Amino acid sequence: MRFEMQVVSNTPLIGEEDPDVVAKKFFEQIGYISKGADPNIPYRIFNDFFLKHPNKAWYVDEISEELKISRPTVYRHLNKLKGFDILEEVSVFDEASKQNKKAYRLRYGNLQKAWNFVEAHLKVAIENYGKTVEHLQKLLEKRRKEE
Repeated sequence: MRFEMQVVSNTPLIGEEDPDVVAKKFFEQIGYISKGADPNIPYRIFNDFFLKHPNKAWYVDEISEELKISRPTVYRHLNKLKGFDILEEVSVFDEASKQNKKAYRLRYGNLQKAWNFVEAHLKVAIENYGKTVEHLQKLLEKRRKEE
């Protein structure tokens, strides 16, 4: 799975008391909500389903029907959240179809705990960048010596 996140210099939003304002700004900062795009659908998917009901596993069809949006649109936003490793994919037995179906829920049922996964991915990515830079520097020095 591919981990991709936008990292920007920011000031913690700890002075804001409205959770909707904090969430929207935060989602924009990390790249979940595209700047300038309508934030309503991605915000509602994450907020109305996963933040308000953190322990519930949601089927794509449930989200699609509730928001009156297409399944591909739901998947596009879920894939972004899965890419952050904030959501986890689970298999849930569906009584109606008598089959296991794929569903999604907030990792650990807690945003702060789920964020620990994000930080671990970021740490590994930064360490790997550092190793690449170190290797590149050695290659550059070797080339200079050979010239």
